[in-house]
Amino acid sequence: MTTAAWRDTALPPADRVTDLLSRMTLEEKTAQLYGVWVGAGTDGEGVAPLQDQMGAGLTDEDWAELITRGLGQLTRPFGTAPVEPVAGARSLAAAQRRIAAAGRFGIPALAHEECLAGFTAWGATAYPVPLAWGATFDPALVAEMARRIGHDLRSVGVHQGLAPVLDVVRDPRWGRVEETIGEDPYLVGTIGAAYVGGLESAGVVATLKHFAGYASSAGARNLAPVRAGVREFGDVTLPPFEMALREGGARSVMAAYNETDGVPATADARLLTELLREEWGFTGTVVSDYFGVDFLRTLHRVAADPAQAAHTALAAGVDVELPTLDCFGAPLAEAVRAGTVPAELVERAARRVLLQKCELGLLDEDWRPEPAGPVDLDSAANRALARRLAEESVILLANPDGVLPLSPDTRIAVVGPRATDPLAMLGCYSFPSHVGVQHPEVPMGIAVPTVLQALRGELPDAKLTFTEGCGVDGPDTGGFEEAVARAAEADVCVAVLGDRSGLFGRGTSGEGCDVADLRLPGVQGELLDALLATGVPVVLVLLTGRPYALGRWQGRLAATVQAHFPGEEGGPAVAGVLSGRVNPSGRLPVSVPRGPGGQPWTYLQPPLGLAGGVSSLDPTPLYAFGHGCSYTSFDWSDFAGGTDLATDGGCELSLTVRNTGERAGAEVVQLYLHDPVASVTRPDVRLVGYRRLELEPGAAARVTFRFHADLSSFTDARGRRIVEPGELELRLGPSSAQTLHHARLRLTGPERQLGPDRQLLCGTRVSEVP
Repeated sequence: MTTAAWRDTALPPADRVTDLLSRMTLEEKTAQLYGVWVGAGTDGEGVAPLQDQMGAGLTDEDWAELITRGLGQLTRPFGTAPVEPVAGARSLAAAQRRIAAAGRFGIPALAHEECLAGFTAWGATAYPVPLAWGATFDPALVAEMARRIGHDLRSVGVHQGLAPVLDVVRDPRWGRVEETIGEDPYLVGTIGAAYVGGLESAGVVATLKHFAGYASSAGARNLAPVRAGVREFGDVTLPPFEMALREGGARSVMAAYNETDGVPATADARLLTELLREEWGFTGTVVSDYFGVDFLRTLHRVAADPAQAAHTALAAGVDVELPTLDCFGAPLAEAVRAGTVPAELVERAARRVLLQKCELGLLDEDWRPEPAGPVDLDSAANRALARRLAEESVILLANPDGVLPLSPDTRIAVVGPRATDPLAMLGCYSFPSHVGVQHPEVPMGIAVPTVLQALRGELPDAKLTFTEGCGVDGPDTGGFEEAVARAAEADVCVAVLGDRSGLFGRGTSGEGCDVADLRLPGVQGELLDALLATGVPVVLVLLTGRPYALGRWQGRLAATVQAHFPGEEGGPAVAGVLSGRVNPSGRLPVSVPRGPGGQPWTYLQPPLGLAGGVSSLDPTPLYAFGHGCSYTSFDWSDFAGGTDLATDGGCELSLTVRNTGERAGAEVVQLYLHDPVASVTRPDVRLVGYRRLELEPGAAARVTFRFHADLSSFTDARGRRIVEPGELELRLGPSSAQTLHHARLRLTGPERQLGPDRQLLCGTRVSEVP
């Protein structure tokens, strides 16, 4: 029997898919354009917006009939309910065999999962959240984490990961700040591209979220309208996606929920087709955010019925409806047959989906649904990597009197609602917080040491006491008296405060957990005041998903340590910083404000956004973007470079960094651009390069930055990205607010308009210095 051309692995994928499409019915083509969410149900608390209203449930009879036409995607076979990994892998394999056997062509579904801070599955490693990745300023380490996540996904039969989030923080009151990498597009882009590269290297399709503008929502409300202008989109929102596509090689993009200037992203052909595909050259798949296609009908009201929603989304460039088939199923097929939706739109999307399946080997006769080997989703190597990432992400904000590290035999009162809760370490997309909280009868599945447990291990000779003092939220101050008594008996008080991550109002941080201002949740601020009133030195440890206003306690705290949901090994990482075993090296990926109001504000401000005599409101942060302290000291010297360059040229800047302290440590050298005069207003400073240096005591390294004129580009008054001739200043320092060296230079030559081939990255190299 002659093998069909679409099964012939010697043929180009495009030819194979063309042959396959020629054999498929309309219903078989549309079946490749949607997912099915088995076991999601419609009762209880959801893990997606409005899940209970969107009919995500599917009976076995529905499933059996549905898969006779084939199936595009399987939605979250591990991330919906607790399932033991080996059993889950076998169940997924059985489902894939059933799908292949039911359809005419024997094509399995593409299985996707969430993997924002690790594989969102029971028993899988819970890594630090993306905001903690940003704090490391260590793309290589993030890439290694993503590679391991990808390996775990593939080991159980998952093909696509819904990560990373590339939204740039615009308002820290937004609940999903914990899922972002930070408030600077260059940091978000470089760290995000590293994650993408790691995940894709394991053979998993990375999905960029949320395209585009989602984090710029009005009032910091989830799913709110976006009122960003052309220049904010061009210079802040879009560059991280461009980096992740060009530098990371992402093969999928998720259309965002938001609307911008009245146009929902899921319906925006200028965004999803003209920019993404025609200008940037993207050839992968565009998937909807969960229920996003039907939201065109129910939330945005730009479609009258499911068929019109399907037409609108397909025409804009959405290829796959997730998580289930509200619009791209029967309503779409009926509309095509009625002539109200062009068949070419279905053909275009099906081609893209099948090409991706071909890349993944799912069109081959020898595809195998079974796991390739033993399944261990929380291996010792995973935990070791989670520990290292957590340790690099902890930020020492202040230690003015040298109280830290803590003395090994001191009396310590540990106080606070985050000191003894394992969930204090985890973000809303970790399995225990995302799904596990709905199954309290099921063990957590992974070991998550708390700060108190870890601190006892770090300081076995210390005399530790503990009391909670108050809850994470709520008004109860009944525990204050005991907390004050314990603190008064100690040599130092460690106050462990912060957030509880959750979904849709079930936490103080997380998706749908937006806040009106940046006060610490509940009465935690009042508890901190009471502890400080004892006169005992207070070390504040924050385990949060966003920055909180700390100006109220400026000059009163003995030390301040910030960790952003540092994962299953976060307790030992924080305790290691407190004990001195770990030399803190994290740097702020988001500014820490002085006061709780005056939002939104990030460091990317033009002159009118900075402090001045025209307003009584001073937005200057307490701790600036990029700030972080160490237990050692560094000297920056021998600066050189910064000559004039053409508008299409480059130059080098070099300096030597030496560890002048008595212990090993890491310094993060940050390069900022200041544009004194431009044709449109520009941020006073913005990050254009950085390099993390690990140095032993007395050791030095010379770091060289290769700056290209393209890095000075911006979106002009006509919406073009240009390099403009004129004066520039390059500033090198340990934060956005501190300059240790600078170079003034001039861009000469004509104004240049840039295309998608522009230079995105500032190259760096490091050499040893005697």
